[in-house]
Amino acid sequence: MNLFRSEEHVRNWRGFKVGTEGGLVQLPDMIKLFSTSFFSKRMDPDYVSHMREYGMENASIQKEMGNFWQPVNH
Repeated sequence: MNLFRSEEHVRNWRGFKVGTEGGLVQLPDMIKLFSTSFFSKRMDPDYVSHMREYGMENASIQKEMGNFWQPVNH
């Protein structure tokens, strides 16, 4: 993961590849994603019992973030 001050800095980075713009995510969105139960409740004793539920919550957040984060079906 690379953190940049702005999209302009990302585009000026020598490792930037045109066509990967969908993967640019603002920090507040990343915080929202990693604050879901899928990540925040991993130490709960019943975590495994609720994993599917937590995963669905996480997937809905990823969907809001755009197609780049969706699994690819081959």
